[in-house]
Amino acid sequence: MRIGVIGSMQFTDKMLEVCENLRKLGHEAFLTDLHRSMIGKDSEEIEKIKIYQKYNMDAIREFWREMQGADAVLVLNLDKHGIENYIGGNTLMEIGFAHVLNQKVFLMNPVPDMFYCKTEIEAVKPKIIYGDLKNIV
Repeated sequence: MRIGVIGSMQFTDKMLEVCENLRKLGHEAFLTDLHRSMIGKDSEEIEKIKIYQKYNMDAIREFWREMQGADAVLVLNLDKHGIENYIGGNTLMEIGFAHVLNQKVFLMNPVPDMFYCKTEIEAVKPKIIYGDLKNIV
């Protein structure tokens, strides 16, 4: 299965690890190419890079283009800003893109209790894999 790994770019290093583990399970996993400049950077540096890419490199459309032909997305929804299983605005848009493209949506962890997006996430009927990549089918 061809799977785009999405989530906060603060978790770039973890996303790369997940991609590698998905490949070991026989999947074709990918991230946006814009991740390369974030490898090994701290949170503050990544935040600056993200803002630059959003405004100057059309980061949202960049991932839209990469999603074409994928079978699924895996949302790496980890804890951030004191919110369990955080999903930010950009990731929410990518979940919407996947839904419109008829791609499966997998969540690493349960849907976060975030009032502004919980019902939207639940509406796409994601499959929660509870941290186990073998649950992706």
